[in-house]
Amino acid sequence: MTTPDTQRARSGSDILRIALRRNVGAMAWGTVLMGLYQAGETAFPIALGLIVEHTMQDRGPGALVLSIGALAVIITTVSLSWRFGMRILQKANTTEAHRWRVRVADCGLQPVARDAGLKSGEVLTIATEDADQTADIIEVVPLLISSLVAVLVAAVALGLADLRLGLLVIVGTVAILSVLSVMSRRIGTSTREQQARVARAGAKVADLITGLRPLHGFGGNHAAFGSYRKVSTEAKHQAVTVAGVNGAYAGTAAALNAALAVAVTLTAGWLAFDGRISVGELVMAVGLAQFIMEPLKMFSDMPKYVMMARASAERMALVLTAPPVSVPGPRRPAAGGDLEIDSVRHGALRGLKFQVPAGGFTAIAAYQPRAAADLAAVLAVRVPPHTYEGAVRVGGQEIADLSVEAVREHMLVNPYDAEIFAGTLRTNIDPSGSSRTVPEAVEASMLTDVVALHREGLDYAVRDRGANLSGGQRQRLSLARALAADSDVLVLHDPTTAVDAVTEQLIARNIARLRRGRTTLVITSSPALLDAADRVLVLDDGVITAEDTHRNLLATDQDYCLAVAR
Repeated sequence: MTTPDTQRARSGSDILRIALRRNVGAMAWGTVLMGLYQAGETAFPIALGLIVEHTMQDRGPGALVLSIGALAVIITTVSLSWRFGMRILQKANTTEAHRWRVRVADCGLQPVARDAGLKSGEVLTIATEDADQTADIIEVVPLLISSLVAVLVAAVALGLADLRLGLLVIVGTVAILSVLSVMSRRIGTSTREQQARVARAGAKVADLITGLRPLHGFGGNHAAFGSYRKVSTEAKHQAVTVAGVNGAYAGTAAALNAALAVAVTLTAGWLAFDGRISVGELVMAVGLAQFIMEPLKMFSDMPKYVMMARASAERMALVLTAPPVSVPGPRRPAAGGDLEIDSVRHGALRGLKFQVPAGGFTAIAAYQPRAAADLAAVLAVRVPPHTYEGAVRVGGQEIADLSVEAVREHMLVNPYDAEIFAGTLRTNIDPSGSSRTVPEAVEASMLTDVVALHREGLDYAVRDRGANLSGGQRQRLSLARALAADSDVLVLHDPTTAVDAVTEQLIARNIARLRRGRTTLVITSSPALLDAADRVLVLDDGVITAEDTHRNLLATDQDYCLAVAR
């Protein structure tokens, strides 16, 4: 029985119910087999007691052979039922964890971000550790039921020997579970806090890895590492607290289970000494007293795992139920078209207004880097349209009325710090494998020398974040990827800051040639790119203050000359 992945989970309890509901079949078979395993384990000391009883009455070889055969059947049943029962449950557990990982990852990769208040490192922890712990509920429930079966079978068998023994097991089990259920609540609270702190530490280290090179550049690495050490220390202290709580729980459970086993053994011994039970029943009682330690331990561990699964499910619900930052429109932009920024106020932008004509190559010389970054963020729809004043129009249609997927298919905004992925040069340039302009993009971005350096060519292996490439090579690889996308509107943000002047001149000419007839906007201070553009807009103090060709601005605007001259 399955439940569609599209079913809406509104809380941690909903997530657990969905997980249980769509694994009913596997859990039913697992419960049957694990119950058979526990029943077989319980039958072993019962069989030993019966063997002793009958052997003392009938000392013939037939009784011995029958006894050995019965033990062989019990051992085979125990072995096979455990093997296939755990196989079924672990397969269901693994599959369910995979489903939730995909669901959480899907939320994180949606074009419209969700307002979960979590960093990417925290979402990563939720998609891995929390998904695994939530799926553990698939194993917990069958093991809980099978352990209960074992305890009940043992209680019935002991009750048949003497009612006081059976009642002792039942009363003792209820008392143990009552004590441990109270302790498990603290485990759940402590585990939730630990998971949150570990996730924050993961987010911090992810941020550090991303910004490691610039941190080293201005000497901020020691302060950053100190910040991470503080977050990690908090996570460590909470982990120690959780370990202490778990240790107290495990110690209490072991002590209570042992006390019950000792009580059953002593009571059986007293009854046998008093002649109220036979020697065979004494052997059975002693064997069951030792045996019930395992199902009682498993039974007493279950509340802890249930609380951990619930805590993880609640953290997953933070991501899965978070509302989108914005609600995109349903429309799609028409092919071609211009790009218009109409009185946009956001961050450092103060009523910014300009238009990039369809098929034109426009450059923006931003005097303040913050204004350039804010403009790129608005165009990339990383800022929800409802959070800023003014409007951005593509082909005459406002971005707020368009679907985010359609906007990004139509208009590509390539940031100056674009990510490089582990793979090859080719997969970084053309991740989907569908571009028809890879050779042209490689040539235009001047990546040809990198390709020529390696006999594998475009199949040269690239490490995560481009660790085996220089800064200039990474930047040209990112530019090649943007050009290979061949989008209707292309926005480039500082695409050549890490390359030398000669290469920059060639790249500027190549971009102008390759993008001829396609709408292109470059936010840059590079003289080569500014000169290659049809016109230059000067962005100063959040507004456009001048507009002309690069050479005319150099001749007439002293501030412009000082800002862009190298």
